[in-house]
Amino acid sequence: MGELNELNTREATLTELLRLGESDASSLALSMSISVQAMRRQLRRMEVDGLVEATAICDGPGRPSNVWKLTTKGHNLFNNASETYALELMSSIERNLSMELTLDIFNHQLMKKVSYYLAHIGTGQIRLRLEKLVDLRNEEGYYAELIDSIDGIGWELRESHCSIKKIAEKFPLVCDQELELIRRTLPDCTVRRLEWRLEVGNICGFQIIPKNKNG
Repeated sequence: MGELNELNTREATLTELLRLGESDASSLALSMSISVQAMRRQLRRMEVDGLVEATAICDGPGRPSNVWKLTTKGHNLFNNASETYALELMSSIERNLSMELTLDIFNHQLMKKVSYYLAHIGTGQIRLRLEKLVDLRNEEGYYAELIDSIDGIGWELRESHCSIKKIAEKFPLVCDQELELIRRTLPDCTVRRLEWRLEVGNICGFQIIPKNKNG
């Protein structure tokens, strides 16, 4: 039982660091409901395994504190073999087809996915459709969450993992396709990108505002 709890804590800590980008041991311990000492031991073990790394920060007098984040190896735990296959396939397409035909393939796949999303989220209230959209994105490995806007108008869709990260780094066009996918899935909303992990930060964020403010 102790080994199982240890494994669960390890996985939960890695997932929390993925979601947050970085955090200190105290905050992680609080979210895991364990002692700070136990969390520090866990982080040190994961550091030895090459999954996390620490940066010392000084925010006042006294000893510097550590802020922890995932290493590349840690991030790769959340990737899967299908991404490598897709990257190889897209490289082959780029080598053998014209840009026009490549864009046609992208657009065809976009419309197929739009149809799939629309069939699964239905035609209910926007909030309910968004919750179903978050479920779909999580099934695809995006670690998505929906946050109410501070002003009470609309929402922010935040995704702390990119299941197509390697592809997006080589073919940024797929990020435009992802934005267009969300726009076409929510035609009664205005959707714009707030954050883009290829530029800065550790998440992709989208602002979603109903075109009809009473929606």
